[in-house]
Order: sequence, then C-alpha cells, then structure tokens
Amino acid sequence: MAKRVLVTGAAGFLGSHLCDALLSEGCSVVGVDNFCTGDRANLAHLKTEPRFEFVEADITKPFDLGKIDYLFNFASPASPVDYTRLGVETLLVGSAGTLNTLELARKYEAEYLHASTSECYGDPEVHPQVETYWGRVNPIGPRSVYDEAKRFSEATVMAYHRYYKVNTHLVRIFNTYGPRLQKNDGRVISNLLIQALSGGPLTVYGDGSQTRSFCYVSDLIDGIMRLSKSGEALPVNIGNPVEWTILECAREVLKVTGGTSEIIFKDLPIDDPTRRRPDITKAKTLLGWEPTVSLNEGLKLSIEYFRNASRVSA
Repeated sequence: MAKRVLVTGAAGFLGSHLCDALLSEGCSVVGVDNFCTGDRANLAHLKTEPRFEFVEADITKPFDLGKIDYLFNFASPASPVDYTRLGVETLLVGSAGTLNTLELARKYEAEYLHASTSECYGDPEVHPQVETYWGRVNPIGPRSVYDEAKRFSEATVMAYHRYYKVNTHLVRIFNTYGPRLQKNDGRVISNLLIQALSGGPLTVYGDGSQTRSFCYVSDLIDGIMRLSKSGEALPVNIGNPVEWTILECAREVLKVTGGTSEIIFKDLPIDDPTRRRPDITKAKTLLGWEPTVSLNEGLKLSIEYFRNASRVSA
C-alpha cells in the first residue's frame, strides 16, 4: 500500500515541489496550507491527480486528517518581506504549528521531517557553516521572528525525538531558487531576475560584497528526499557550497538574461548576514548527495517562469 504523506506549507515554493517528488515516488499526498504566503497556482497542476488531496487549514490550531505514515513540516513564511510583515504568525507557526504537527506524528507513529534554515546560524563567525556550529543570532532584531521560530522548532523536534522516540529529521535549507519562487518576496534571485527581465535597474544592497550560496530547487528536493529515508536525526545542511557575492550574482543574472540594466546600490538591511555558505560534508558522506546544477544553468531553467511573472507585474 502506498504511504500516506502529509505536507504542510504545500502551496509554497518548496512544499509544492516536494509534493511533486513524493507523488512521483508513488506516495499518496495530503497537502495542507492556509495560503498565508502560499499560492494556489503552485498546486494547480495537481487538481486531477487522484493521489493528491488538499486541505486548507491553519496548523497553529490542532488538526487531525487521519492516519499518516510520514509528515513533512514546511509551513512558514520564509522570505524577509513575508516574515517581517507576518512576525507574530511566523512565531506561531514555528512554535504551536511545530508542536501540533509533532503530536500528529507521535499519535500515528509517523516519521517526521522539519524544514529548518541556514538562518539558524545568523551572521556566522564560522565559515563555511557546519552543523555543529551553534550560530550567532540577534534574538530581538527584525529577523528574530524567523530565526528564533526556526531555532525553537529545532529544539522541539529534538525533544520529541529524545523523549517520545518520534523518528525525526532536520534539514537546514540554504538559499534556494527556481520556478514557483514568489516574484515579490525580496529574495536575491527573484528580485534580480524580475528586475533584469523587466528592464529595470538591478538592486544590490550594501556594496554587494556579502555572499550567498544558491541551490537550484531540484537539487534541494533531491537532498531532502534522501534525508527523509536516512536514519539521521541531527541537522543536515542542504545547499550549494559555491559562494557568490551579491554583486557577482547580479552580473551573472545580466549575462544569462542578456540584460543591460544598470546596478544600483541601497542600504543593507539590519542584521543581514555578511556570509552564507554551507559545509555539505555531512550530506555527501551520509546521503551521497551534492548539487549538480550550476547557478548559470539554474538561472536559465528559471527564466521562463520569471519572465511570465515580470509580465504579470508590469
């Protein structure tokens, strides 16, 4: 019998791609979302899929959709634009939402995978970031609603693993991009692609020397699926270890799109990390995983989606 899998945040960027991957492996999938930041269009292609069921629900309130074999908790605002606009909601989904979903996994003896984040490392003093590093996070800054929600979630997941023997997994996700990424979410790739494709100036914050490591969505989902089948309960970094400055990334976007826009500079947001790069030794060793899609290739794969998004925005 096919596994019945519940995915929270199913209408989001990563959640919707995860639903596709699970269905392709023969699972029966129940998607849950309250459309706080999710998009119905991300699941439109699954309307006629008999093994996919969608339930609109808020996981910060107790819910029960029946027996499940696996639960992937991907519900949370994830971009600075969203989590600073929805600060309290972000804290609630990372606390009450995590507790509610873990209770479901405990009740049905289901496996559980939680989507955590590289933001747990904050503005890191250790570079590249390894899973054993505890991080350097401002607990009261404007980003804290997201950072601390995710850190609380990790502590809660580990508590259910230790005290209730729930079979849990933690993935720390680094910057990811690709089709279905929100067009106005303020993240680097979506911002730059939309700006380049619409012919507007490209916005770079600070002097552009801060770094990020960009992982194409198919690589990320592959890593998550491998982790979900492993016996590892401690956090695992999944991301692309190739490090780019933001200015280099802007120039790469212009190269791929054939754009000729100017690059303009604006003030760096408060607590914006200066460096971000995953050490993926653990993922390589434990999961046999590493990314295969370069930034140049990934941008080319994303252009059509963002070109359509830029037309809608115009």
